[in-house]
Amino acid sequence: MFYLLILLLQMKLIKEIIDLNKAINKETRLGFVPTMGSLHKGHEALIKISKKKCKKTLVSIFVNPKQFNNKEDYKNYPRNLNNDLKILKRLKVDYVFIPTIDQIYKNKKLTKISIKKSDKVLCANFRKGHFEGVLNVLNRFVILIAPKIIFLGEKDYQQFFLVKKFIEKRHKTKVYLCKTIRSSNRIALSSRNRLLNKTNIQALSLITNKLLDLKKKIYKNRSESEALTNSAKIELTKLFNIKIEYLENRNTIDLGSNISNGPFKLFVAFYLGKVRLIDNF
Repeated sequence: MFYLLILLLQMKLIKEIIDLNKAINKETRLGFVPTMGSLHKGHEALIKISKKKCKKTLVSIFVNPKQFNNKEDYKNYPRNLNNDLKILKRLKVDYVFIPTIDQIYKNKKLTKISIKKSDKVLCANFRKGHFEGVLNVLNRFVILIAPKIIFLGEKDYQQFFLVKKFIEKRHKTKVYLCKTIRSSNRIALSSRNRLLNKTNIQALSLITNKLLDLKKKIYKNRSESEALTNSAKIELTKLFNIKIEYLENRNTIDLGSNISNGPFKLFVAFYLGKVRLIDNF
């Protein structure tokens, strides 16, 4: 508690919208890093880029119930506010916004958000309402904060793709993509990794490396991408006893399935035990 009080004296911790308005009223070059807390080195990288590109940086910590299509998943999402504040203090973040659910969703007049049928691929196909929830909350944050730039991680590339298209069409805010941060065993950093045991972490490292090798094979022989991907899906399921929701190649322009020319990514979502993980390569 004493340490938290010290943090409050040195860093602007904001919980109410009225206080947010007072704090950032005159900020014109504000960087915004939206998070759900349980911060790691990936979040730190986003914050450092924001600090380089913007005059001030605001980080939000808000576990958004609207983007969870599973109540148990929302309940079990890792939370550690005291540790998060220590990290943000060390990084010298200017503003930290920690609103309640009522604070964010009290405006009932905002139009209901939907995404196009053509965009309902990958996670949007398997997590009904997830991205509608993401766009809803980020739209509300942008209206409140009016940041110059939002910083998002490449690990959630589909999220970046949809947020950029939605936010930049409606607001003056730009959406900036930041490279995926990986650990020494090449695992993409994620708050959900904290829900895994040591055995699962070892398996995740092996799975990740096999997928990185698969991407290289597909890159060299795009005409065989479907066969290579299907074969890998069968192999990974048997080797690691995992449930794969999707393993697909999509171009990075419109997330279409045509990867014959131009940049593309290999997207995956799977369950390791009860934990749902995503990545792209």
